[in-house]
Amino acid sequence: MPKFVVDSWAWIEYLEGTGKGEKVREIVLDEKNEVYTNLINLSEIASVASRKSMDIDFAFNAVVSSSSIIGIDENFCKEAGKFHGKMRKKIRDFGMGDAFVAVTARKLNARILTGDQHFKGFKNATII
Repeated sequence: MPKFVVDSWAWIEYLEGTGKGEKVREIVLDEKNEVYTNLINLSEIASVASRKSMDIDFAFNAVVSSSSIIGIDENFCKEAGKFHGKMRKKIRDFGMGDAFVAVTARKLNARILTGDQHFKGFKNATII
């Protein structure tokens, strides 16, 4: 069964119902796929939803009901921080949220579902 870690960018496109969001929707709602979201990315989604005057409760409910939420602990945070530091040497504006997505995907042996160009060179990224 294909596994996808959906990043914040993809979730916002999905919630806004854009053309790219429709592609995300197809993957998220396909029962053949396992869909995951990192806990940290829920905060990013809330932040973007707030800035765009979206209904935060609706956004949260949509994400939580459509994916398995992956929690974090101290070791996960350390690993994401190390990965972030490494990536910032290559990509100046690589975000911390992106690091959590990447580490989550690595741990789950999953693909990253995104449109974020920071993941352009990642072999396990499905860029929409």
